[in-house]
Amino acid sequence: MSSEIPSDLTYTEAHEWVRDTGNGVVRIGITDHAQSQLGDVVFVQLPTVGDTLSVGDAMGEVESTKSVSDIYAPVPGEVVAVNEALDAGPELINSAPYGDGWIIDLRLADGATPAGPLDAEAYRRLAEGS
Repeated sequence: MSSEIPSDLTYTEAHEWVRDTGNGVVRIGITDHAQSQLGDVVFVQLPTVGDTLSVGDAMGEVESTKSVSDIYAPVPGEVVAVNEALDAGPELINSAPYGDGWIIDLRLADGATPAGPLDAEAYRRLAEGS
């Protein structure tokens, strides 16, 4: 499998990634595997700064030439930033899913862990279908 899976991130079964940025804030995006399955991303619907999300809440939507897919919150918290660059350049999700194609920053709810449920190796097995 050629999809990139950085070892410093954690992941979800729904193909989101979580990066602990410190100070109780995490950055969330979709994985390289997810963007390759979607095809060319043409539109991203983002939540509003200040929205409060629980695990599993839809936090946005990615529309591609193939389909429309919801993005789910892997951790609970408050949206403190959205990637406004995606408004003008949704294709950033395709070209840099772990970099400039990030989706939101979330301040963790009290007591929440700053990690998705899967480490890189567990996610690799999921993405490879084993």
